Amino acid sequence: MPLLLRSVFVALSLLCPPAFAAPAAETRVLAVPSALNPYPRLPRLTFNSDGTFKITVFSDLHYGENAWDAWGPQQDVNSTRLMNTVLSTEKPDFVFLNGDLITGENTFRENSTVYINEIIAPLNQMKIPFCSTQGNHDNEPNITHLEEIQRELKYAPLSYTRIAPASISGGSGGKYGPGTYWVPVYTNKNDFAPALIIWAFDSRGGFSEGSNSTALPDWVDSSVATWIEQETKLMDSVWGPADQTRGALAFVHIPPHAVQAVWETLNNTINPGLNADALGQGSTQATGEASSSGKDQPFWDSLNTNVKNLHAVISGHDHGDEWCAREPTKDVIFCFDKHSGYGGYSSTGWGHGVRNIVFSSPNPAVGPETWIRMEDGETHARITLDQSYP
Repeated sequence: MPLLLRSVFVALSLLCPPAFAAPAAETRVLAVPSALNPYPRLPRLTFNSDGTFKITVFSDLHYGENAWDAWGPQQDVNSTRLMNTVLSTEKPDFVFLNGDLITGENTFRENSTVYINEIIAPLNQMKIPFCSTQGNHDNEPNITHLEEIQRELKYAPLSYTRIAPASISGGSGGKYGPGTYWVPVYTNKNDFAPALIIWAFDSRGGFSEGSNSTALPDWVDSSVATWIEQETKLMDSVWGPADQTRGALAFVHIPPHAVQAVWETLNNTINPGLNADALGQGSTQATGEASSSGKDQPFWDSLNTNVKNLHAVISGHDHGDEWCAREPTKDVIFCFDKHSGYGGYSSTGWGHGVRNIVFSSPNPAVGPETWIRMEDGETHARITLDQSYP
């Protein structure tokens, strides 16, 4: 090509560059509606290159206990030591804080949410993504669920916690039950649809703020049932049916009422792990005065009807329990966390630790393995959350 013509060609190319089609994956990702892209400013959570994804659950940390004497702050020091020990050795991909972060009735109004900074400090330092839901002790005259979430979002750059929409009772229009949301986990960062959905549900409980404090409902509100149905329908319409493509895990602080009947039939071999809390009044979501079906029944029905490939429902609240069991009415596995914090009630021999949940594959047909990991590194109650259990 003559030099002059070549120069003209280059100039025209710069002015009118050829239109290259964007990669299909990226184009599809950009087309996802904002309702299904809740974290546009945060890194996408993904499985590792070997197909694994590890979640470590800290439950019932109970910071702020006996804030007026030397004993209480020392328990917070102990809990922070446990968090640092576990995080540095387990190296989870994601952390879930499953309620009762703070013993709110022991705190003072002027410093209640400062404890959130203590709790998230190890996660911030190690740059570990996480999310939280709150428990009954996080709603008290001097503190609310909403205030804790707002503090967390202000000071934790890798928090995936969200505030529930106003359509959910106690959501963004209220203070006491806003911690209901979901977090997507993808196989690869440019994938159109996630391989795993982590669901968080706010079971409320505790007491309202102020001098005229009143007891709050201690179950997942019935409005959440409609929200679950709406969210899963939207996911299916955009991402495709979940049956063969997406797995799920659900977290809630107070265990669902149906677990009370399961507790009465436990077997130490099939259901390994500490079983030291007798379930009864206050141990599960409210059963109501005239019905044994439970005030959380709409939530329980909707969760198990609409969320496909639900590997397990995981709760805290009862410090003396670690076991898993299959709940027969919904054919779903339920697990207790491990009491992690040094605050809150305990007993000799219970110890402190976490529940680990490890996926070996993003394939929803492959259930994750789970076990209890104690502070000293000892592990027990290891099972696989799949159709073969128990």
